[in-house]
Amino acid sequence: MLLLPNHDFLWGTATASFQAEGGNHNNWTIYDKDYSILRSKLAEKEIGQFESWSRFKDLATDPCNYISGGLADHFNRFREDFDLMQSINMNAYRFSIEWSRIQPNEGEWNDEAISRYREYLDELVSRGIEPILTLFHFTLPIWFVEKGGFEKRANIEYFVSFAKRIAQELNFGKDVKYVITINEPEVYAFETYLGNRWPNSVKKPLKMIAVLNNLCRAHNLVTDAIRQISSDCKLSIAKQPVFFSGTDNFTTRLTIKVAQYVQNDWVLDKVIQNCDFLGLNYYMSMAVDRFKISKSCLIGVSDLDWGMCPSDIQFVLERMSEKYSLPIMITENGIADADDVSRKLWLSHTIDSMRQAVDNGVELLGYVHWSLIDNFEWAYGKWPRFGLIEVNYETGERKLRESAIWFGDIIGDLQMK
Repeated sequence: MLLLPNHDFLWGTATASFQAEGGNHNNWTIYDKDYSILRSKLAEKEIGQFESWSRFKDLATDPCNYISGGLADHFNRFREDFDLMQSINMNAYRFSIEWSRIQPNEGEWNDEAISRYREYLDELVSRGIEPILTLFHFTLPIWFVEKGGFEKRANIEYFVSFAKRIAQELNFGKDVKYVITINEPEVYAFETYLGNRWPNSVKKPLKMIAVLNNLCRAHNLVTDAIRQISSDCKLSIAKQPVFFSGTDNFTTRLTIKVAQYVQNDWVLDKVIQNCDFLGLNYYMSMAVDRFKISKSCLIGVSDLDWGMCPSDIQFVLERMSEKYSLPIMITENGIADADDVSRKLWLSHTIDSMRQAVDNGVELLGYVHWSLIDNFEWAYGKWPRFGLIEVNYETGERKLRESAIWFGDIIGDLQMK
């Protein structure tokens, strides 16, 4: 296996606040309470064709699967999780700040929550783990949604105010060097305004485009505001690119060109001038045959039936590097693999392909694996398992998966060179 020889390289893992913390009260907790029965009844229709259906049918058809509740209780057990993260030699960690904790009501700032996140951050810094902080990872305060959320351009000022407060309280530039303003804006807009499986979901394509534009504007305004607080902070969004490949004919090449622009470039073109690096979340590739686009499955499928093509990350990195000429951080990458049968293979292919991209001139800052612990996977609930650490949701018990120990050994060997 080829390894990246840079001693400054960030090897990390990630969580998002709502997906791991437990005990949240936001637009998603209202949604999962109101729609858990409906989601369980729709499960067979929506995911019954998955190869993993027979293994997860009982969980996917249980309404409790869609109630986030206490989850892994990461908000209270973060030190335990950090101990396990350190034991597998991670030197970076991406996490998000839960806006609804910081501002539970309009104009109200929760000093206790701010202090807890300050404590959380101090714990990382004291361990020598590089924090990578995300400001918006899909969940919103209820009061903000009631005001129209990101549908209204005038509401962006509330998000900017939140970002400025966090930048000041958490010492951006000194204790926090890397900041992701918005995670996957295209995913949030699509799932909320076309996908029909997320909170307040409505099929309104024009509203989806308006929200996507507002999220891009929000990034640009937030980066301006943070740079006035600290010039030492490195800012980006986290974008989910898809690799498209297909047969060599004119129609297929045209389809790939259009698909690449819509999926990969449209958002980035609007925010790139306010990015110091590119945050990329790579999970999947698509096969194109003339006008037909379907999932590509080089080494099989994950539990979520996503085609696994980990080696394609090389081509994503090389294309994005050539197009945007910025350093790149892989801010998410991983698979749903409850039985831990494919994660080693996924990581092996990924690391080899990252090294090849670096050899071909890509400036790669780091690799952040999704995720540190098992977590709540949005519309699918709790049954998909992405974690390097297995979590028993009933007892809270944590256990490193075999792939995590193997991955940690690789990182440890590299750090000793």
